[in-house]
Amino acid sequence: MNQMQNFTKGFLKENPVFVLLLGMCPTLGTSTSAINGLGMGLATTFVLVMSNMVVSLVKDFIPDKVRIPSYIVIIASFVTIVELTMQAYLPSLFESLGLFIPLIVVNCIVLGRAEAFASKNGVWSSILDGLGMGLGFAFALTLLGASREILGSSSVFGFDFAKGDLMLVFILAPGAFIVLGYLIAIINKLNKA
Repeated sequence: MNQMQNFTKGFLKENPVFVLLLGMCPTLGTSTSAINGLGMGLATTFVLVMSNMVVSLVKDFIPDKVRIPSYIVIIASFVTIVELTMQAYLPSLFESLGLFIPLIVVNCIVLGRAEAFASKNGVWSSILDGLGMGLGFAFALTLLGASREILGSSSVFGFDFAKGDLMLVFILAPGAFIVLGYLIAIINKLNKA
């Protein structure tokens, strides 16, 4: 697989949310608005890129018995950087995302890419893989958040289209499942075409 395919596969063909169905907890929990989805997606992208890079650099020095705990420590370091940076410079987004930021450490997308890809490939390929999967995750969360926000409160990214709430169910937890189901069906249809 060439390096460009490593980058682009995370958008539609192997999208972590719509195709692989990974990371459902932050997907459903943080996608109440487009800005929350984008913020969580970009935070996860940073952690993916940086942890993939470091794992690919140190893979030959980590004994097999402590491989997974080592990856978790690497990932946790970058999550801490994201958390502290977001708390300092984006306090409203930090408050909105809450507990989901530290949970990036155990996100199966991040740990899975470290184990399945970065530990077996070079630095540049691992960076591109992390960037592609991360941006695919960010795309999915932003699309889901924007869809829920438009349907539930007739706004997106803070811009109101109409006065009042449309269908409040889309802002609530059941709306996340409904919109996600439709988006998965649309993406599957596009992938089969």
